Amino acid sequence: MSPTWRCMVRVCTVAISLGFSHSVLAQVQHFRLDSVDGLRLQNVVAQPVTHQGRKGIRITATSSAASDAFAPGQLGPELLASIRGLEVSNGIIEVEVAGAPAPGADTAARGFVGIAFRVQPDQKTYDAFYLRPTNGRAENQERRNHSAQYISHPDWPWFRLRRETPSRYESYVDLVPDAWTKIRIEVRGARARLYVNDQPQPTLIVNDLKSGASGKGGVALWIGPGTIGHFRDLTVAPAN
Repeated sequence: MSPTWRCMVRVCTVAISLGFSHSVLAQVQHFRLDSVDGLRLQNVVAQPVTHQGRKGIRITATSSAASDAFAPGQLGPELLASIRGLEVSNGIIEVEVAGAPAPGADTAARGFVGIAFRVQPDQKTYDAFYLRPTNGRAENQERRNHSAQYISHPDWPWFRLRRETPSRYESYVDLVPDAWTKIRIEVRGARARLYVNDQPQPTLIVNDLKSGASGKGGVALWIGPGTIGHFRDLTVAPAN
């Protein structure tokens, strides 16, 4: 078997195990996320479940990661489930997510759930968009303003971005905790756009991705501390 065909077989095998439904040659990849096969887990536990009547994957922190103590203003352990064999530079990522605070979570937990992209092999360096579902309908306007967030780890966590450039990398969007929510991320060079629930206008615009105009890397399901996250129907397509 030639090296090219071995590569094609490897890619197809990973895609099928995750629910791949489109042609590899078309470069549109669809993962149903009803199996944990083909996921690289970083400090998380993943299991297939039915949530709100729809099949998907539940992601929670491992017991050791959940118990790790870290001071405010410091990064905790990265909580990722990366799609093996998938690499993106520019592209369109669509997925349905649901997030809620885990039982016994700290009062600051918001059900942080999102997608990391351009993930590097160390599983610590990436860009990401995520939601804070319990902020969407909070009775506090400041919390509402922090419903959607862009970050770039390890150098640009949310607390640094908020301190140095208040409001530039986060915004308001209507959210319901633990409800399936569709997000769409468009990445082109140093620019990215986050769309929520099929809204025609982006919820959050970033014109200076910290990974740079030529950044590339993997795609991962992302949760924050004290979160139960659900994911289903991930699609990755070339940018127009």
